[in-house]
Amino acid sequence: MPAMTADRDGAAVVTRFAPSPTGALHAGNARTALHAWLLARRHGGRLILRIEDTDAARAAAGAEAALMDVLRWLGLGWDEGPDVGGPHGPYRQSERGALYEALLARLVAEDRAYPCFCRPEALERARAEALAAGEPPRYPGTCAGLDPDEARRRLARGEPAALRLRVPAGRAVAFDDLVRGPQRVDTGTLGDFVLRRADGTPAFLFANAVDDALMGVTHVLRGEDHLANTARQLLVLEALGLPVPRYGHLPLVTGPDGAPLSKRAGAAELAALREAGYLPLAVANALARLGHRYPDDVLLGLDALAAGFDPAGIGRAPARFDPARLARWQRLALEALDEAAFAAWAAPVRPAGVDTALWRAFLALVRPNVLLHGDVRTWAAILLAGRFEYDGRARAALAEAGAEWLLHAAEAAARARDGRSIVATVAEATGRRGKALYRPLRAALTGRLDGPGVREVAAFLGPVECAARLRRAAAGT
Repeated sequence: MPAMTADRDGAAVVTRFAPSPTGALHAGNARTALHAWLLARRHGGRLILRIEDTDAARAAAGAEAALMDVLRWLGLGWDEGPDVGGPHGPYRQSERGALYEALLARLVAEDRAYPCFCRPEALERARAEALAAGEPPRYPGTCAGLDPDEARRRLARGEPAALRLRVPAGRAVAFDDLVRGPQRVDTGTLGDFVLRRADGTPAFLFANAVDDALMGVTHVLRGEDHLANTARQLLVLEALGLPVPRYGHLPLVTGPDGAPLSKRAGAAELAALREAGYLPLAVANALARLGHRYPDDVLLGLDALAAGFDPAGIGRAPARFDPARLARWQRLALEALDEAAFAAWAAPVRPAGVDTALWRAFLALVRPNVLLHGDVRTWAAILLAGRFEYDGRARAALAEAGAEWLLHAAEAAARARDGRSIVATVAEATGRRGKALYRPLRAALTGRLDGPGVREVAAFLGPVECAARLRRAAAGT
């Protein structure tokens, strides 16, 4: 990345992406990563990749490596992280336990935190009672006044205990959200919250906040579902005397049906988009605009996306991930490829045994008609292998033309001097022009009524193959 500059507050911009390795990266998570990268890139700052893996029970095997692989495919790199190192490591939370324990011990020593021995069932009863009374559920402070000596004896006996922050009463926690503007939370609505669970693992609110501070993160972009956590995290950082980043909460990303992507299994997973043949630049353009406005609706490179990125341009309404919009960006990204790059994109689905000259001719023919690798496979089966069925519209066109006409057309095609003259030869022999000629010819040669031009398809197939396909169509009519 270029040399660092400062944002309007004078601080070098450091952003982070902090995923949990619990599954595949979907469009909502990837949008967060991209926006963090764009903000850092715009200011010549740094991006940190941190793996929040303290919940071992939910961790998925291989998820960390997979998410790093797909982020690199998208074009995003990071300046610090588990694989590249850096001055603020370790970059996996599972390796930062000693740091957390030292900070928690400070809070206990300063009486800013205390052990809580309440059982889950008691906490659930208190929560239900608060809700029944129309009050926000919060910890009732049962263990807040416990005698320190008694607490130590219970801990010495091995009694499990969480650790809670003493939330100051009668305070307002205020912050200016980069996306949502001024926010204000009364501490009376929060209750003393958990910093470390009874099983000894750090709570998200604690580990996430202190890691941002210790790693020098200046700007945190994350989903709006974390907005309610911010006041608590600010109290943690205040209690520890640690620096506070600026927070920006991105709007929810939904699918076409309005359901949150995070709740839809397999929804818009980047690995699946990659496997389907979407180009990373197409995906980046779609993700960058999820909730963010750009003045021009044109395909932009990553540097241009960064130059035009501003958290102030992010809306507050849910952002819809629209497959039709992604398809448009894919079309524009494919059109921007030169011949060699297009061939490289299609290479993963090149059939075995197809020589280079034939493959290049095939790609030139079908390029305007393919969007994904599946489209290339389909047309390769039709044009290179002759494996296809007639769709409903094609069958209707063949039935209208009739077997007699198709056989007559086959005889004419076989007499053509070369591939380029096939259509003209059939037209002269049958007396048909326009749709009456092109529709049955296209249907017979490809099994469908859309796709590359009839003349170009006929020239590619040649007289012998065209005649064979016309006879096959006649036999099935």
